[in-house]
Amino acid sequence: MLARVWKIGAFSQKPVSTDDAGVAGVGSNRDAGGSYDITLEALGGALGLKDSETEGHSKRVAAFTIAIARAMGLTQDRVRVIARGAFLHDVGMLAISDAILRKPGPLSPEEQAIMQQHALLGYKMLRKLRFPFESADIVYSHQERFDGSGYPRGLKWDQIPLGARIVAIAEAFDTMTSAHPYRTAQSISSARGEIERQLGKQFDPEIVAVFLSLAENIWQELRNEIEAQFAQKR
Repeated sequence: MLARVWKIGAFSQKPVSTDDAGVAGVGSNRDAGGSYDITLEALGGALGLKDSETEGHSKRVAAFTIAIARAMGLTQDRVRVIARGAFLHDVGMLAISDAILRKPGPLSPEEQAIMQQHALLGYKMLRKLRFPFESADIVYSHQERFDGSGYPRGLKWDQIPLGARIVAIAEAFDTMTSAHPYRTAQSISSARGEIERQLGKQFDPEIVAVFLSLAENIWQELRNEIEAQFAQKR
């Protein structure tokens, strides 16, 4: 699954084969990377069974994250680690009840508080599975805000892991450009403008600059590729 998303993000680099999907990290090797991706496939499948919209969102966020990370000039190995965290950023949703997850309208304050637990729940889940810390920490930190007003720990600036700062932009962008039961999708141009307005507040200014430097058509191409994947599954 991640290997396919990885290929979608490869506009300027050759696609990466499934055999190359491992991540080189401290004390890791290709076999370890392969086992992480097997776990990722299983968790991704569980997300799809729980909620197909969450699965599609996760794939798009991973693809958007890869595009931004590559544009930042991060190494291929680093991008792979961040991509894993991006794809699994909402894995804690597996522990949230369907009554809340599939509610058609806005959540109550109590329900919002429960939903906000997904970052910590996802982190704990991945650490129990001995998932690489950097990927798990992205799951834990993707709802933090650059100005410190996010959750669950109120981190700010470079206290927030780099991967989580990238994922925060990718996730917000996908959320704004996707249709929901209680709101219509924004245009890519409008969403880009909103992200620019949140520069220094919700998002890291330097990463926002990289995001805005990428052509608008890239994001639509990525979205189309993910939608094509789902069409093949049906």
